[in-house]
Amino acid sequence: MRVVIVTESFPPDVNGVAHCAFQTARHLVDRGHLPLVVAPATAPGSPPDTDAPCPVVRVPSLPLPGYPQVRVALPSRRLAAALTEHRADVVHLASPFVLGVRGMAAAARLGFPAVAVYQTDLAGYARTYMGAGEAAAWRRIRSVHSAADLTLAPSSAALDDLEAHGVPRVRLWPRGVDTVRFRPEHRDASLRRELAPNGELIVGYVGRLAPEKHVELLAGVDAMPGVRLVVVGDGPSRPQLTEALPGAVFLGRRTGGELARIFASLDLFVHTGPFETFCQTVQEAMASGVPVVAPAVGGPLDLVAHGRTGLLVPPRDAAAVHDAVRELAADPARRAAYGTAARAMVEGRTWAAVGDRLIAHYDDVLATRKTAVAA
Repeated sequence: MRVVIVTESFPPDVNGVAHCAFQTARHLVDRGHLPLVVAPATAPGSPPDTDAPCPVVRVPSLPLPGYPQVRVALPSRRLAAALTEHRADVVHLASPFVLGVRGMAAAARLGFPAVAVYQTDLAGYARTYMGAGEAAAWRRIRSVHSAADLTLAPSSAALDDLEAHGVPRVRLWPRGVDTVRFRPEHRDASLRRELAPNGELIVGYVGRLAPEKHVELLAGVDAMPGVRLVVVGDGPSRPQLTEALPGAVFLGRRTGGELARIFASLDLFVHTGPFETFCQTVQEAMASGVPVVAPAVGGPLDLVAHGRTGLLVPPRDAAAVHDAVRELAADPARRAAYGTAARAMVEGRTWAAVGDRLIAHYDDVLATRKTAVAA
């Protein structure tokens, strides 16, 4: 099968969309298919795409004002040319917003089947950054996804949201996790001594440092006696967060084996973002055998079994986050039991397993197209 993955982001970018697009391409190659990635051009000086599992076509882009880590694709003939030259059987639109919208239009014009993967809560972002615009964001989402042959939602909450806003032909497709890279055995005593030299309980956050993540809700945790807060990631909110969380250790962006070692060395993982359609870092913490505190909204509802693998708290409630951390900090046996249960829960959620489900969705779309043509 020849698949063109049109994605708003791709490595070396570090975010959920980039990671999922990369893992999708790698799995397609592993299963003998022929993917091609179309993505925005990276910033000058970025490494080449030599580590990509398949060819990558880069289209011109500009940094998003105020958030230069995000690149926005410019109009380019390279997109339609890539679809045509690759002779796509399926066009995979990863979190379509700018480049993906053009990819959907090109696929429709050229007659290629399209599968749109919903991954970003644009309505929530509009509310965070502009204080308005949710209705406009949903109109854009509905327009793009309604044109696709199939929309894949990463969680039950996302699927319900899409259907409630009139998006047709929606099915569930969750994300996988690398259970070999992320595992409890990577816990590192020397790293723990470095992060918490006085033997403090290590509470970690991993993710973008941006307004929509609401990392400032960890201020109460940062002030707790006997707790060391560790923040992994980067983004436009870092200067404000270093002031709001004066006791925290900010490690910046970490990837690969180093990130896995940090995850496994935590005593507790806390996520604060209320707009997660899935929340991959929660799954990576669980694979690392670490109990989780997360908001009871969006993707975490599917991932965290409250009272068994972690605790779910009301979204945007700093006091609830503080109380949940205090509760688990006082009970090492409960933390250990939650961590063990968390690892067991995700062991079957490999990228290979969810990748095969994606290929089955492609096959269903192609079969439906063939039936329609025959009729």
